[in-house]
Amino acid sequence: MHFECCYYAAIEHCLRQGIRRFEAGAQGDFKRNRGLDAQPTRSMHHLAYPPLRRAVADFLRRERQAVDETVDVLRAHTAAPRREPEGSDGGFPAEPPHDKTS
Repeated sequence: MHFECCYYAAIEHCLRQGIRRFEAGAQGDFKRNRGLDAQPTRSMHHLAYPPLRRAVADFLRRERQAVDETVDVLRAHTAAPRREPEGSDGGFPAEPPHDKTS
């Protein structure tokens, strides 16, 4: 029922309206079993406390590499061929901007 309401109905709407891209949101390895490919997502947060900001930045540098590797593996086993417009990076910058004060 969850997939019917949250995904399949929305995908059908996109098809009827000629919308070419449907974003299923972050997380959920189970989505792949239903034909939705892995897509990186980005978020931005400001951490005012410098020691915490530095610790989080260090963690995110390591996590970003692990996530990129996981996405590459998942994309290699996609259910459908992926065709991004020429010169496209999927809509995301290579790296999010970093706070220069950290």
